[in-house]
Amino acid sequence: MTLGRIHSTESFGTVDGPGIRFIAFMQGCLMRCQYCHNRDSWDLDGGTRVSVAELMAKIIDYKPFLDASNGGVTASGGEAILQAEFVAELFKACKDNHIHTCLDTNGFVRKYIPIIDELLDNTDLVLLDIKQMFDDKHIALTKVSNQRTLEFAQYLAKRGQKTWIRYVVIDGFTADEASAIALADFIKPMTNVEKVELLPYHQLGAHKWQAFGESYSLSHVSPPSKETMERICGVFNARGINASY
Repeated sequence: MTLGRIHSTESFGTVDGPGIRFIAFMQGCLMRCQYCHNRDSWDLDGGTRVSVAELMAKIIDYKPFLDASNGGVTASGGEAILQAEFVAELFKACKDNHIHTCLDTNGFVRKYIPIIDELLDNTDLVLLDIKQMFDDKHIALTKVSNQRTLEFAQYLAKRGQKTWIRYVVIDGFTADEASAIALADFIKPMTNVEKVELLPYHQLGAHKWQAFGESYSLSHVSPPSKETMERICGVFNARGINASY
């Protein structure tokens, strides 16, 4: 029996995929995003151990609401792909129960082993968070290179995997037009990408950093203005890419 480490769950999520979602936030992440709102999800050995059967028992209770809204189940994080075996088994159980599945991921895939394909075979939609196209800026923002994320994006395109790109707009890091243009040019040839979701930066997770006795380095950064969001959105729309915020 495969066990997973769960950070938390949300039964009526509305922003992580279509419809009402049951969201399993998986424990563990290898990126160190300065704006992370789930700082307590980084520890690979943290969280609560659960089986797929235990989690499915909770999901089934909400299935009428998921079905009525054309929603489903989203595996988020932390980083869900770090527990690919568990999420693949969870998604297979969801498909057996006719439940839509969504993988919310930063694409930090270290090895393309068969379990990755098994997971993707049972995934209806991928939400791929591309944080920065310029690697030096990506490293400054997340402490790791973007190479694996971009390779994963290309792998999804090769598979024809239905994908939405997510891009967090942060003044001083990603709100410049050059970064947006680079991302738009990268994904434009990818026929599997249905749209780009622009997410305005927020400080809702700052208190979690404080709880760890750590300073929140972006405390001086304000959420982007409506004008900034419209400007970045316009970069994608001008290139024929469906983008919204």
